[in-house]
Amino acid sequence: MSRMLARRLRHRPVRKAKPDNTEGQGHQALPFCFSNRTLSTGIMDIKRIPQATSPLAAWLSYLENLHSKTIDLGLERVSQVAARLDVLRPAPFVFTVAGTNGKGTTCRTLESILLAAGYRVGVYSSPHLVRYTERVRIQGEELAESEHTRSFAEIEAVRGDISLSYFEYGTLSALWLFKQAQLDVVILEVGLGGRLDATNMVDADVAVVTSIALDHTDWLGPDRESIGREKAGVFRGGKPAVVGEPDMPQSIAEVAQEKGAHLLRRDVDWDYDVNAQGWRFRDAQGELTNLPLPQVPQPNAATALAALRASKLTVSEQAIRDGIAGAILPGRFQIVSESPRLILDVAHNPHAAGYLASRLATLPKKGRVLAVIGMLHDKDIAGTLACLEPVVDSWYCAPLEGPRGATAEQLLEHLNSGRAWPDVAQAWQAAMADADANDTVLVCGSFHTVAHVMEAMDAGRTGGK
Repeated sequence: MSRMLARRLRHRPVRKAKPDNTEGQGHQALPFCFSNRTLSTGIMDIKRIPQATSPLAAWLSYLENLHSKTIDLGLERVSQVAARLDVLRPAPFVFTVAGTNGKGTTCRTLESILLAAGYRVGVYSSPHLVRYTERVRIQGEELAESEHTRSFAEIEAVRGDISLSYFEYGTLSALWLFKQAQLDVVILEVGLGGRLDATNMVDADVAVVTSIALDHTDWLGPDRESIGREKAGVFRGGKPAVVGEPDMPQSIAEVAQEKGAHLLRRDVDWDYDVNAQGWRFRDAQGELTNLPLPQVPQPNAATALAALRASKLTVSEQAIRDGIAGAILPGRFQIVSESPRLILDVAHNPHAAGYLASRLATLPKKGRVLAVIGMLHDKDIAGTLACLEPVVDSWYCAPLEGPRGATAEQLLEHLNSGRAWPDVAQAWQAAMADADANDTVLVCGSFHTVAHVMEAMDAGRTGGK
């Protein structure tokens, strides 16, 4: 299957999508602070190249138009530039986290525990919600925009005639920033798949696959076995390979055996159980009991702990407890307010929507659930809505902009009832106005949907300035 996928990707026509590997944000061109050097990409001439002091928005606009494909899986081009930058080993220890869902919160839990243990930690994640700077965290903090533009200028200076996609450029930027910061540990969240994702040019000391479900099937294959094989491509010989998916595809075991990776499977090599007071984790090293219930999804917290213990990094039990308790990630079952309760969740496929529905079912049932939803048309809209419909009382459907955005009417085709709104912000405002104090307003369906509501909330706080 790997040869077939590689062949298919080489000959795939250009897809019109947002300039990111999954659901990234677009940016408008800003014509200032460019050099006069001309770059020929073989597809188009870009006569104005930003400088290190150019605004971040100018760089992002430039990157969106630099490469012929918005998604171009493969490691040859990006690895050449990484070698020139000397960033293929960004820190003494590297975690790489792949998976259909749960990557972000698994990375965040690892980060939180390691920071509590006193390590210097960097995290690369995507896509961002509101700001591009969300993609790189060092010591738990975003960096100034000027740090990102400085890194972009360094990449531009060494890449020569090698064309890079938006995501590849961003990955190199993160690695360069991590190398400059002299970190102890770097955590890389895979963008799409694993085997051919730009993050996989770095050799992981511990590789993680959080979950396997059907998503991005046009890129990764039509079934869980195909997807599992692609995601297991981040495994390395002689290194731990932690799998959080309880129903693990056989292809993952096959890849681990082919590579000589040390496979650590949930419910086989490690497991956990939960009660009202806390949870217990068990692996070959022993047992941890009465752990604090996490704010992130429980399976992802447990997977992070399995990866941490597989790493053999020195971490106290107190740091584990503090890190688990403190790990939170915006847009992942994020309870923003009460009366009415407002929950933001980026769930955008049936697997994530099913988990979201189960989380909603555990909340005390006091009133109605009003769902604000916008989705991309290349997602499984019918399957996602079917998972949520049993727990939602009223639907507020909104379109998403861009060629991948589904219309409100396309969403309503799969619902028994609901209303269409011109945009996400108006749908959210209507839901909040209709909600009683005991109701819950749920915003979900896409990173874009959650981002639009976050921006509307920020505008409300600042008076639209």
